[in-house]
Amino acid sequence: MDQLPQDPFILLSWTNTMLRDRYGSLDELCDDLDIAREELEDKLRAAGFTYSAETNRFL
Repeated sequence: MDQLPQDPFILLSWTNTMLRDRYGSLDELCDDLDIAREELEDKLRAAGFTYSAETNRFL
C-alpha cells in the first residue's frame, strides 16, 4: 500500500479510475497490483466510502 496515494480522496479517485479503465472488479485490481483488498477497503471506508460490486466503484 506504500505505492498508493495516502490522501483518501486522491486514493478514491485513483482507485475508481483504475476500476473504470482497467479492471472488471476490485479483486482483479488488488491481485494484479499486489494490494491487500481489506487494507484498501478499510482506508476508503474510514473516509466514508464503500465498494459497490454492481457499479465496480467506491461510492
